[in-house]
Amino acid sequence: MAQVRRRLAGHSDGDRQFVDILTTVAEAGLDAVEAACAEALSAMLFGRDVVLNILARQRDAALPLPVATPTALALAIEPAADCARYDRLRRPPLAEEAYRGAA
Repeated sequence: MAQVRRRLAGHSDGDRQFVDILTTVAEAGLDAVEAACAEALSAMLFGRDVVLNILARQRDAALPLPVATPTALALAIEPAADCARYDRLRRPPLAEEAYRGAA
């Protein structure tokens, strides 16, 4: 983290960026933030957005467990993709069909 701080010192908003990185320590933990800083530095990148993006990707890596679907909600017939049917529904009716429908 000290290397990130030194690299950010050259920017006009470097202090603000580093403070934003430090505020994520409360949520993600010191080890995770240090690992994200190390990963950013190994990619020759540094900055708040890069470190926060790495932390977000680490959080999203843990997928939630699948939820069991009750049998009452299971589909009896799986829907089939039928683009031709959709195109037929989108097509405007012929003029005579529209006239008969209005009567």
